[in-house]
Amino acid sequence: MCVMQIWCRWIPCGFFAGAIYVVIGVGFAPLSTPSVFFWRLAAWVVSAVVFAAHIGYEHFRLRSLPRETAMHAALGAGLGSFGLAAAATVHALLTGTGSLRLLRIALVVWPVITAIPAFIVALTLSSLLARLPRYR
Repeated sequence: MCVMQIWCRWIPCGFFAGAIYVVIGVGFAPLSTPSVFFWRLAAWVVSAVVFAAHIGYEHFRLRSLPRETAMHAALGAGLGSFGLAAAATVHALLTGTGSLRLLRIALVVWPVITAIPAFIVALTLSSLLARLPRYR
């Protein structure tokens, strides 16, 4: 298979996962008014399902190696957290709240502190999946 075909298969998947993380984060935020704990937990659970689905897609459908799977899943998580930081910045600009200096820092820090643990978890999970026997 051509390298370009492989790139064209996982890049949209990473951007799609990142976009779903942004939709989850922004979509669950207004729901958190009556019960902050429940809705934040629900957002985490839905995000974990998306993360697991991304790893499963990379492993079973694209047949990526564990390190590649981890990189792609971390890319999706990092893009999602960048999108959430951007959404927080836009919200602060529209409402006149928040520290724009800190929000600009968040545009760099959030993706890093999200992508590194995502890489470690995805590498662990995909390495475990790689040890399982493959059935047709």
